[in-house]
Amino acid sequence: MKKANYKALLPIGVFLVLYLGVGIVFEYVLKISMGFYKIPIVVVFLVALLVACIQNPKLSFDEKLGIMAKGVGDKNIITMVLIFMAAGIFVGVVGRSSAESVAYFVLSFIPARFAVLVLFVVSAFVSLAMGTSVGTITLITPIAVAVANSSGFGMAFCVGAVVGGAMFGDNLSFISDTTIAACNGQGCAMKDKFRENFGIALPAAIATMIIIIVKSLGSDVGEAVFKDYNLIQIIPYLVVLAGGIIGINVFVVLLIGILCGSVIMLATGATLATDLLYNMGTGVSGMFETAMVAILVSAICALIEEYGGFAALLQLIKKVFKGTKGGKLGMGLLVGAMDIATANNTVAIVMANPIAKEMAEDYQISSKKAASILDTFSCIFQGIIPYGAQMLVAVTVVAELGSEISAFQIIPNLFYPYMLLISVLIFIFLTKEKSNN
Repeated sequence: MKKANYKALLPIGVFLVLYLGVGIVFEYVLKISMGFYKIPIVVVFLVALLVACIQNPKLSFDEKLGIMAKGVGDKNIITMVLIFMAAGIFVGVVGRSSAESVAYFVLSFIPARFAVLVLFVVSAFVSLAMGTSVGTITLITPIAVAVANSSGFGMAFCVGAVVGGAMFGDNLSFISDTTIAACNGQGCAMKDKFRENFGIALPAAIATMIIIIVKSLGSDVGEAVFKDYNLIQIIPYLVVLAGGIIGINVFVVLLIGILCGSVIMLATGATLATDLLYNMGTGVSGMFETAMVAILVSAICALIEEYGGFAALLQLIKKVFKGTKGGKLGMGLLVGAMDIATANNTVAIVMANPIAKEMAEDYQISSKKAASILDTFSCIFQGIIPYGAQMLVAVTVVAELGSEISAFQIIPNLFYPYMLLISVLIFIFLTKEKSNN
């Protein structure tokens, strides 16, 4: 291992100060809507990379380019970027119109008293199928507003159920960028991480459903919400979900999903043949920032590791966290801190990955448990912070529909992230490592 050098961590500090500092100014001083997401994160990472390149004058710039190239050319990084692109094409092909159909289909036969429970379950399913919590919240929140206005349930209660369900799917989906980043960063199969993660997420989801039912039974209920729906377009999502659970190679699963989705969308008339390729391109373009962040972070981390920054951070962590259980908690808090600073759970995982990889080896934590911990803790923090995209989108959608709500009204109703935190802490302190793979 390299000699510990705390100064090597300066690029991370520069990134956090710039991104978090400017984000706070935009969001809370200048009152810019979605202020944190007005900041070009790729540009901020380029500044951090510049700082890393200026450091350590003992190495020539050409040598530093070689170090960065080695980091970017890592098999896991290349695989991650390719999966991001394939997942983008899939989402571009199938679109997101089936989400409303799922919600209104379930609402059509479930009693109005359990409408909020339906919102949670549907959000969980849609997010699991689509691999995006923000997209799910964008689609299902209008339905939550309709449920709140017609049934009498509180707006914060309904929206909180949507955000919680969306985070459940984001944490587990095979095509979620957080899952892709965690699995490839830690070198484990997606099906192994899913099985490990499911044991944490399912108890939290069940506990959340019980809380929602109990709270719903104590409320006065009005009318149910009805609307036309079409379930045929959900088949590609089910194909991808089933293929991932079975353990088929993720590229094969996505290819099958893309082909299946193309046939169904064309056959049902949901997409014109002339628009299909354009939609594929749009889907890939939507993954540009995420892919670029993965590349830039891998370059920065390669330099930080070469300079001894990770050795310094690991040295500090070992002083605070002892044993395998302490290592797991330290790993979770590490990615949580990154998420608080960046307000982006994928970026937090990508940044924490190389450090967590070394922690997993030092603390004897299997790759599937490491990936599960990283994804779970990032989703917990991302689902709660008031300036995260999930919360901001929910508040914005409600406002666009003529109602008012604040993030701080929603936060007490985010039962799932709280239950997930309890569940993962039980997982950390009550389970044992059986193998290191």
